[in-house]
Amino acid sequence: MDDERARARQQRRLEDLCGAALRAVSGQPQLQWRGGRLWRGAQRLPRFAAHLQAVSGQADLNSLRGVADGLALRVSRSDAELHRRLQPVDGVERLVFDLLEQFRVESLAPAVQLGLRRNLEYRFRAWSEEFVASGLTEGTLGILLFAVAQVARTRINGEELPEPIADLIEGTRFGMAEVLGPALRELSRLRDDQAAFARVALELAAQVGERARKAREQAGAGESSEEGEAQESRNGFELLLEPEGGDGEALPAAASSRNAAVGEVSSYHVFSRAWDRELAASSQVRPELLRELREGLDQSVAASGIHVGRLGAQLRALLARTQADGWEGGHEQGRIDGRRLTQLIASPAERRLFLEQPGQPVADCMLSFLIDCSGSMRQHAEPVALLVDVFSRALDLAGVEHEILGFTTGAWNGGRARREWLRAGQPPRPGRLNEVMHLVFKARESSWRRSRAGIAALLKPDLYREGVDGEAVEWAAARMQGLGHRRRLLLVISDGCPMDTASGNANPPGYLEQHLVEVVARLRERGEAEVMGVGVGLDLGALYPISAALDLTQLRGNGALRELLALLARGQGSWAAAS
Repeated sequence: MDDERARARQQRRLEDLCGAALRAVSGQPQLQWRGGRLWRGAQRLPRFAAHLQAVSGQADLNSLRGVADGLALRVSRSDAELHRRLQPVDGVERLVFDLLEQFRVESLAPAVQLGLRRNLEYRFRAWSEEFVASGLTEGTLGILLFAVAQVARTRINGEELPEPIADLIEGTRFGMAEVLGPALRELSRLRDDQAAFARVALELAAQVGERARKAREQAGAGESSEEGEAQESRNGFELLLEPEGGDGEALPAAASSRNAAVGEVSSYHVFSRAWDRELAASSQVRPELLRELREGLDQSVAASGIHVGRLGAQLRALLARTQADGWEGGHEQGRIDGRRLTQLIASPAERRLFLEQPGQPVADCMLSFLIDCSGSMRQHAEPVALLVDVFSRALDLAGVEHEILGFTTGAWNGGRARREWLRAGQPPRPGRLNEVMHLVFKARESSWRRSRAGIAALLKPDLYREGVDGEAVEWAAARMQGLGHRRRLLLVISDGCPMDTASGNANPPGYLEQHLVEVVARLRERGEAEVMGVGVGLDLGALYPISAALDLTQLRGNGALRELLALLARGQGSWAAAS
């Protein structure tokens, strides 16, 4: 079990690193790599070239870096609408056309970015080895597609074929040289012009498609050949995934599984709510231990040197708005006070004859912290507890109603909900398959002083299990409704995407992440809450449109506090623009 959780955490970390690389290379902050797929915000992007389909959890780090760099170049250097409009209908032709476009954008990688170019080369060579090892090159169609991919990439990138590959495809390469040679020579010259490149690529794809059709017709002449081709398709299931949207002629099983997944992710549901709980966090810790944890947290706050009074004044200035508070006389400007006109007759030099309406700063808003209590956040428990504890004190001083909430699961790997599913015969696509636990560290109606023990429960290690983020965000936002506040701010403190092993294994890739993105978008659209992401050493921009990455080692230098105040200011600007 521990090994399984460690692998899951490692895979999650690798996906976060891939996402960071994608955003850095492409310059598109909404990109994210989740469940082995590329997302732009709430939109799951189609699969691209075959060599970019690294199997999640099986590819090594260098391969994943090559995949991330290749995808980043594709989304930033290729006109997706032009490519979609021109792509062929035939499955093999689509596969070749998409490969050629990917080779084109990879050839545009700046020569000075040697690391990026090495990553791209490593991934393609790793895919080539996987292709050969699968036995695909032993079939007519497989060796044809493999040879086209190898020769086209070397021509477009101006590289040399590795000797073992050159030996393997020598016969196929010689046989297609007269037909494909002229088109391949044109591709390198036209790589800066996608439209012109696409016209040549379509001609080449059509010729490869024709040769593939002839190969299939010849294979159909004999039963043994037919069985060999069928085995070829089965072995190449993951190596020859065509881009989404194809007719599935080359690999019908792959197309049908992807098409089903698109609808499945969008229909979020829960297998069983029987074991879900909402608890006061302090009830999960023995009183003696809770006192010890609180004492340790108090010592950390004292050692941090954070000026709570100054932070409270900053929050008041940021979150409060001025409201009129009656009329006040004795001013030298404003509205004339009729009651004082007699003073003007008795004392003509008197100027304090006016009324003014003074304003008082009123924080007409509510702020909730929602803390991800999944296992990977355990290492950040102390600085996160320090951060929210200090902010809670300051928010009390600023007169801002607030809550400190958390979310985790009642068990690892599904617990009782998963056992119910097993007893039911493991029906497919069960939805969320764990028992969620929502924790209240500090409720709205309770002051910091009365809740200080509950906040210390954040330091209890065994509260941290797995996380179902989307439902937790819905829950925290619902607690703020109907209270009459002008603004409702929800800050989600997390270190990455949702992580629930049972739900992830039994549902399509990206199931929980997609639900989270949809929940955040819906809450913001309806004006129910201003949801912001606070990444613990990680950019959460792909999940939360307004977000900041905090370095919690800077708490003692107030760096993280300034970042959080800046995030609240960004949220206020976004809210003001929307309203």
